[in-house]
Amino acid sequence: QVQLVESGGGLVQSGGSLRLSCAAPATISNIGIMGWYRQAPGKQRELVASITSAGITNYDDSVRGRFSISRDNAKNTVDLQMNRLKPEDTAVYYCNAKRVIFTYWGRGTQVTVSS
Repeated sequence: QVQLVESGGGLVQSGGSLRLSCAAPATISNIGIMGWYRQAPGKQRELVASITSAGITNYDDSVRGRFSISRDNAKNTVDLQMNRLKPEDTAVYYCNAKRVIFTYWGRGTQVTVSS
């Protein structure tokens, strides 16, 4: 099964920054939307940010102004720059890619923000 490969994440103090990166295999072409979801313990997985192949971005209200998503279509990569992190941002972050009717996921990377 094709999976996306995530990197980044870790432990950071409140107010700090982290950068997440995700790469889709070259075998997946013409990806429509790429994005990042997160799931905190006991909560449902939620969309954090997404970006279309044309560069149109969408952010959850809780991260708008603090997080920035970017994408390299040629390399099939998507990054999430996270600034001014808060303890409530603590979660497992998952990379996501959609192509036609197919959806691909990464295995997730832990982000922990200490107060």
